[in-house]
Amino acid sequence: MSDARHSLGPLPTESVWEYPRPPRVEPDARHVVIVHRGVTLADSWSCRRVLETSHPPVFYVPHDDVRSDLLSRAQRVTACEWKGVATYWTLVMDGHTVRDVAWSYEDPLAGYLSIARHFAFYAGRVDLCTVGGERVKAQPGDFYGGWITGEILGPFKGGAGSAGW
Repeated sequence: MSDARHSLGPLPTESVWEYPRPPRVEPDARHVVIVHRGVTLADSWSCRRVLETSHPPVFYVPHDDVRSDLLSRAQRVTACEWKGVATYWTLVMDGHTVRDVAWSYEDPLAGYLSIARHFAFYAGRVDLCTVGGERVKAQPGDFYGGWITGEILGPFKGGAGSAGW
């Protein structure tokens, strides 16, 4: 299905170095689809996008738009000084397992309540993530989970040599 919202013209170019710190959450009505091994894991028109200095946006998909029946809670947890404690999720389907494929903030801190009951997926751990029909590139490295699209300019934190940024 094509995304009619893009027929209005090109998206503006955004530099991750103009994103705020602490991060900002904003709604994003573009069509987001996540697929792995031919199974649609998420399909949504009502995501939240978290913007943080030096990082490509992270898309948070509402729980109701995710095949959460294929996710099981992982042992891993991390803490963000702004968003709170992140819970990680493992994908299990047809004998295939992808550890820590997604994360969520079950009880986020004030200012980030709008991402409660939303999942963020690592684009590099599934076969396909799209935003408005555009294939997403994964943020470099294995810690951050930003999604790189044509509208986003780097350089991006997460790659080799960026730990001190």
